[in-house]
Amino acid sequence: MKQRTFLVTGASSGIGRAVCDRLNRDGHTVIGLARHKDPTFPGELVSVDLTNADVTASVLADIACRHRLSGVVNNVGIVETQPLEDVSLDKLRLVLDLNIRTAVQATQAALPRMRKEQWGRIVNIASLVVLGGLERTSYAAAKAALIGMTRDWALELAAEGITANVVAPGSTDTKMFRSFAPPGSSEEAAYTNIIPVKRLGEPRELAAAICFFMSEDAGFITGQTLHVDGGESIGKASF
Repeated sequence: MKQRTFLVTGASSGIGRAVCDRLNRDGHTVIGLARHKDPTFPGELVSVDLTNADVTASVLADIACRHRLSGVVNNVGIVETQPLEDVSLDKLRLVLDLNIRTAVQATQAALPRMRKEQWGRIVNIASLVVLGGLERTSYAAAKAALIGMTRDWALELAAEGITANVVAPGSTDTKMFRSFAPPGSSEEAAYTNIIPVKRLGEPRELAAAICFFMSEDAGFITGQTLHVDGGESIGKASF
């Protein structure tokens, strides 16, 4: 296994942190981007406000100069839950910007080295909500856009040894999920009841799928969306 350097956004907690732990355990160098610092991070964690495009560009340029990036996991995102009639245009712009613009910027930062090496991996993190959900206008739009961009990137980059894929998590036990479905709550029960395996996903289980797409063995897979959701996408869409 060749040791490589990977960039992960939204790296300090939840799925992003689990990905970083897994990549580090597999012998890779991990560069994480997150708002908050964490001395236990398994690599280099760069504190940055990713909602600021100019600051993000500066930080990414510095990282690209210092590291030979072989891939990127675009994990950072934000959810705003609003019924259609209450959708705020400011929040809509924020959700679209953080989910989409940061993915473009991070991937652009890694692209020159990946092209030079004729090897690269891009994994964008979407959501089961792209199949439909209540009060998720902004989030569903952002994650659907990520899937569309990924398919385009897959076609553009395939001949250069660079793959682009999507992992779409279902309900996963993260801080974001717990903000609207605390343990033991009726909201948690409502979610788990529609999951065929009758439990939430664990961040490490999502990380396993993501890190497979980042591996040497996944070189013949590109432009695909993998739902890691306990079977929920087989029948009902998440609400």
